[in-house]
Amino acid sequence: MAQRASRWLSQLGAHATLEEDEFVPGAWVLSLGDAQQSHVNVAHPEEIFYEYLRRLANHVDEQAAPGVPLRVLHLGAGALTLARYIQKLRPGSDQVAVDLERELLDFVLDALPMADPHKLRTIIGDAREVLTGELINESFDIIVLDIFSGSGAPEHLTVSSFYAEMDALLSPGGIILVNVGDDPPFSFADTQISAISEIFTTVIGSAPTEIFTRKYPGNMILAGTQAKLDLARVERLRSAGPHPGTVLFGSDLDGFGKP
Repeated sequence: MAQRASRWLSQLGAHATLEEDEFVPGAWVLSLGDAQQSHVNVAHPEEIFYEYLRRLANHVDEQAAPGVPLRVLHLGAGALTLARYIQKLRPGSDQVAVDLERELLDFVLDALPMADPHKLRTIIGDAREVLTGELINESFDIIVLDIFSGSGAPEHLTVSSFYAEMDALLSPGGIILVNVGDDPPFSFADTQISAISEIFTTVIGSAPTEIFTRKYPGNMILAGTQAKLDLARVERLRSAGPHPGTVLFGSDLDGFGKP
């Protein structure tokens, strides 16, 4: 029988559960209420199940040569799937995870500790307040924003001024990675593409091909950097999958799927 851990989160007014994946040994599924939030393979963190997380990981793979440590800021912790991936494949990486919900982060780390807990700093607080407060004098190679989905996103985390504050904390050549969940007609994704494009020289969007038809709900990964667009990197992202997938940039991304 699959193992299961559960905790009532008073701040969220919901139960958080971690349940073993019966089909993938060593993997767990994090749920809030009845909604699945994250999937993490603790036994093999390099194996990523969720498609959008695999696309995030593809960008991480491109940011430096294999095995080179990175400084990474995670805005939104979840089950720390990407943080575990980085810790496994890039030992020595310094990572910071920011989450608004202390109870959820404590629950995840109590049930599924990090392999090297000393290389992950956790901060409880609003992402923007932490960015412009406690972390104001730090720099990161990658900043991952994985907090919101669609029109329910906190407004102060969706505007260009927030992306400018993220840009200020990037090291030269650094990149932001934003997970945008949306539904047709993808109006929210449009606002985020516009906001990121106001700040960053290069913006890349990657998602399942069907998302770019604007007919189906799903997740798009937006990447922003001040580095010059590297077409070879774009082609490697396309080749990395998951498939079928599409990677767009420039005017193609600005008007994706529009007639």
